[in-house]
Amino acid sequence: MEPADLSSYQHAARLMLLHSVVTETYPRPKALASVLRWADELTKDFRDLFGYTLSTSARHARLLRRIDAFDESQGFLTVKSKKPFDRRRLAYLCLVLACLNRSRIEITLADLVTFLAPYANAIEHLGFDATATGHKDAVVDVMDWLVDRGALRISDGSTEDWARDHDRGDALFDIDHDTCAALFKPNRPLQHLTSAVGLLDTPAVGTGRDPRRRWAAQRARRMLIERPVVYFADSDPETAIALRQPTLADDISRLTGLPVERRAEGIMLVDTTGRFTDKQFPGRGGAVNRTAGLILAKIADLQEDPVRSGSLQRLLAPDPTEEQADLLSRIDMALPEVGMLEALAYDAEVGGSDRAHGSGVEADGRARLPFVEQGVLEQMINELYEEFGPSSFTNKWQGDPGGLLAEALTLLADLRLVHLVPGGILVWPAAGRYRNITAVLPRPVYEGQFALDFPLEDTSR
Repeated sequence: MEPADLSSYQHAARLMLLHSVVTETYPRPKALASVLRWADELTKDFRDLFGYTLSTSARHARLLRRIDAFDESQGFLTVKSKKPFDRRRLAYLCLVLACLNRSRIEITLADLVTFLAPYANAIEHLGFDATATGHKDAVVDVMDWLVDRGALRISDGSTEDWARDHDRGDALFDIDHDTCAALFKPNRPLQHLTSAVGLLDTPAVGTGRDPRRRWAAQRARRMLIERPVVYFADSDPETAIALRQPTLADDISRLTGLPVERRAEGIMLVDTTGRFTDKQFPGRGGAVNRTAGLILAKIADLQEDPVRSGSLQRLLAPDPTEEQADLLSRIDMALPEVGMLEALAYDAEVGGSDRAHGSGVEADGRARLPFVEQGVLEQMINELYEEFGPSSFTNKWQGDPGGLLAEALTLLADLRLVHLVPGGILVWPAAGRYRNITAVLPRPVYEGQFALDFPLEDTSR
């Protein structure tokens, strides 16, 4: 590859890693052309580096990932409000795609709902009622999501008309079956799974030493590209060795064009573009984002205070093996047995291999992390409200400091900067890199309303 072409190739790689599906209109026009130009090179590199499969056609590109553990990074967001899909929306999305697969080249929303209703009503605790506002809103969010990705195109009417009056309003959609098929494409048929662990990528029992090393190297690259930060203590020994190899950083940097930052506790890929992430931090992301940064600054002050830091407890970091096994068991409790093809069932041992679920590190080898109690966190948020004034935290949060604190902590947990535990949080080492975050956050330039200069659009959320 010529050096002059490298930035174009890296841009295409970032597009696929960030969006997974690229079409003629999603995430923006001409994005598909950027990817298809490098389709052959990307197909080989994604397969060799991560074990991913890139499938392309003239109208879409789809990256099929192999996952090592369940987390919230693969969630879908609504197009308009940018809120995560709940279980109802996810279920409706699967049912709608199944209905579209049985349709021809176009369908009305009224007809689609007619097909959807009996399937939804056959599922316990799901159902569909056209007179229920929550059910109709969920359908609208699903249809908007499919339109946004180019699977559907509105040729007449609107989903809003149908939502206001489903007897009179309607919408007509043209269906792109090729894109619909690409959107739902699991690595294994779901009817063949006896446990959710079958969706995870695990080495075969009895795999030789060299293949296991190659698998560990692929897993290490996947962790670096998919997670905000990777801690060595969270990994099995073979993966931790691969994470420390200098070739890993070279491979990822060449693919993405982004630098890799390494510390004693772990490693992370730094997004210097500001566009290769689904959660920008720090940044102008509204009240929750800014408050999360300010909370981190106060936690850093607490840790560096020679008097107050002595009162901080240090607790064992959570065992990812146990957390993953607990999550898998809860998922499997809801696994339906109806429709499973017993003769073709793929059976996997839940909890049988430490590599299937995360760390193989014994409890006495895990790090001890500072524990900040909930009462201390509540005192921090109250101090911020006193310093900046309640009106600085927008209409939504000016009377709800507790709710804003909960949202900020959830964001920090998603970024693997803190870990939520009963009664407070554990502070991960990567939080220390933001100890001077107040230097890049807007400070009050005048007293009074909106001293933090939050975006105005945040006031409506």
